[in-house]
Amino acid sequence: MLHAVLSFAAVAGLLTLVPGLDTALVLRAALSSSRRCAFATSIGIGCGTLVWGAAAALGVSVLLTASEVAYTGLRIAGAIYLAWMGIGMVRAAFRRPATIFAAAADDSPRTLGGAWARGLGTNLLNPKIGVFYVAMLPQFLPDGVPHLLMGCTLAMVHNLEGMLWFTVIICAASFAKTWLNRDSVRRATDAITGTVVVGFGVKLAISNE
Repeated sequence: MLHAVLSFAAVAGLLTLVPGLDTALVLRAALSSSRRCAFATSIGIGCGTLVWGAAAALGVSVLLTASEVAYTGLRIAGAIYLAWMGIGMVRAAFRRPATIFAAAADDSPRTLGGAWARGLGTNLLNPKIGVFYVAMLPQFLPDGVPHLLMGCTLAMVHNLEGMLWFTVIICAASFAKTWLNRDSVRRATDAITGTVVVGFGVKLAISNE
């Protein structure tokens, strides 16, 4: 079991360092909102990872590889969600400066809950995460170990690696806070991240894999 965990950690660690949608969302939260919102977003992403890990271990997400209709439906739903979220970010780039700064200073439970839900929803609506776990988990399931337990364990390992990486990103953004607090930088951050998120949505919508 230890060998399986360490082997999976090596593979998942390399994938964690590859820039993607999750990294873009956490960085955007750190730059345009606050450190607490960024961590809430990363925790939401981690919760989604746990759900996918458990689902794959139970065989639920095998449906995504066995049923083209199920995969396509989730893929389209995820693409629509990403496009909606990305367009919202681009629109935020053109709002009045006072609105942006007010949103950045808001660390209320409702705002943090929204950041968490954004990370969770982005992860759960990406069928490629499920397919990744379906493809990877069977290779790291030792004999005699309950599949659900092992799936959750591996997902937790992936989570810990992701949280370490997100912490580095969030802390790096905090060091440059004075410069990043400029209104022009905030606008550019929202516009660029929003465009990237919409791009991920379009790519997900037209992907056949």
